[in-house]
Amino acid sequence: MTETLLKCTTRHVRIFTARVENDDLIADPDQLTLDLDPDNEFLWDDNVLAKIQQRFKDLVNSQAGGELSDYNLRKIGSELEGTIRQLLQAGELSYNLDARVLNYSMGLPRKPELL
Repeated sequence: MTETLLKCTTRHVRIFTARVENDDLIADPDQLTLDLDPDNEFLWDDNVLAKIQQRFKDLVNSQAGGELSDYNLRKIGSELEGTIRQLLQAGELSYNLDARVLNYSMGLPRKPELL
């Protein structure tokens, strides 16, 4: 019997119940894999990536012991989308102006001193 791969797909966040082996996703109900910004819409630095990864860990830990379902993965994905938006509006994250499509999907970036 094959394992069922659960996933959450939002505009900038993809979460899978899988591990990566040789660039392939292998279903693994004991592991979550995060694919962040698959369209390279943003410019990521190590500090911002660390914040997103920590937020992801915190959200996963908050679900520990609960049922792993599509719904719970979507909740985590939606929360991460909100975190990305906050980082963008705080000026910690910026759009990649060389992206294939520049659509400002999270709204126009704002700096705290301009608010």
